[in-house]
Amino acid sequence: MSTRGHVVAVTCLALEARIALGPGVAVICNHASQLVASLEAAAKRGAAGIISFGIAGGLAPHLAAGDWVVASGVRTQQGHFPTDRGWARALLEALPGAVHAEIIGADAPIAEPVEKRQLHLRTGAVAVDTESHVAARIAAAHRIPFAACRAVIDPAHSLLPPAAVFGLRHDGTADVIAVLRSVMRQPSQLPALARTALDARTAGAALRRGRRLLGAGLSFPYFEELALDANMAVEMS
Repeated sequence: MSTRGHVVAVTCLALEARIALGPGVAVICNHASQLVASLEAAAKRGAAGIISFGIAGGLAPHLAAGDWVVASGVRTQQGHFPTDRGWARALLEALPGAVHAEIIGADAPIAEPVEKRQLHLRTGAVAVDTESHVAARIAAAHRIPFAACRAVIDPAHSLLPPAAVFGLRHDGTADVIAVLRSVMRQPSQLPALARTALDARTAGAALRRGRRLLGAGLSFPYFEELALDANMAVEMS
């Protein structure tokens, strides 16, 4: 996969990756533990920008499934990483109604409503995902423009059942056997699982609509500047 001159979209689900891919956009689809090496390689190959794209867990009580969040910054255990202002502005212009606020990165999904509420109160972040903190750190280390754009899948009041949390393969596809085994062990999670499936459908539809609005390069605003810099470098060589 060539990332030189492309925006790199960071996802962990196969669905997110399929939606994100397009003109000017390369995709890295991996879980957080495996993202670092892939992102480091992409940065060294000359990625124009890095964007965390996909779904997120809602932390703020007013956010519903399908609502968009454009990050003003990403909070991590190591600190705070601001997003690129010009790129965030372009994303907000392309996504009417999107919330501009901080998100937080976590190494694992936050499943319990009580945990979500506490995390929101402690940090002020309105959403959480498992890739943005890794992407933000690598982008900052290589001084690459960074953005995060996420659609809420599970609102703050919703419980993520075990089958939804652990029923995924490493490539982000659903592991049907793992889901069935989880349900057999704990049948009481079926109502929550059904609600999560409906929310997932809503979030997926929002991702597709939003992706069409974002267009080529996921609204990255600096392609013309990069082309000008490249032309100047050629003329001076």
